[in-house]
Amino acid sequence: MNRARRSRERVLGHLTELSGLRLGGGPDPAFRERLRADLASADRASSRAASRAVLRAATPASGPPPRRGRHAHRRPRRRRPWLGQLASAGVAVTMMVSMISTYRAVPGDTLYPLKRAAESTLVRLSTDDVVRAERELVSANTRAREVAQLLGEAGEGPLVGRTLKEMEQSTRAGVTRLERAEPRSPKISEFAEEQKNMVEPMIEQLDGDEHDQAVGYLDYIEGLVPPSG
Repeated sequence: MNRARRSRERVLGHLTELSGLRLGGGPDPAFRERLRADLASADRASSRAASRAVLRAATPASGPPPRRGRHAHRRPRRRRPWLGQLASAGVAVTMMVSMISTYRAVPGDTLYPLKRAAESTLVRLSTDDVVRAERELVSANTRAREVAQLLGEAGEGPLVGRTLKEMEQSTRAGVTRLERAEPRSPKISEFAEEQKNMVEPMIEQLDGDEHDQAVGYLDYIEGLVPPSG
């Protein structure tokens, strides 16, 4: 502030001296020397001020570092691989339990349609006639076991008659296909013997149409067994 006031006073003094000169005349040498010295001094002062301003701008301001955001540079959470392994094990156990429940399902159970769909898919996907015939005979054997279970749990009913019918359909389809692919195959007689041993004990528990279905089925599979001797 004092430096600026002194500069103004010098400028006013120079103007006062200039106003005292005659028109058309020039300033004397002494005035010129003082004016040159003042201008040089002012130039040096301006240069020093500019240098200090540059240094202040280049030097970082002292003080506490800026605060980081609340969520900046958050440390990553540790992964817990055992959680993924536990979840995978749980899924595997659930699938295994579901598969077992589906395999044991009988007509009338919630999972029974899924069981039948899986059987039908296996049969349709078989490209070899022998394999397809064997899978159809396996389905027929499964139906016989289901009939026995139904009779032991709920007695007779529409489910028994429907299952007996599906058993005979699978048996005829499998036998026909196997006879065409492997004439005189011993697999047919082996299947017939096993089915006979399963169906015969059911006859006494069946009445009406279901009884007639089972008797007709026994007559059919007995004809598949070659006579002994």
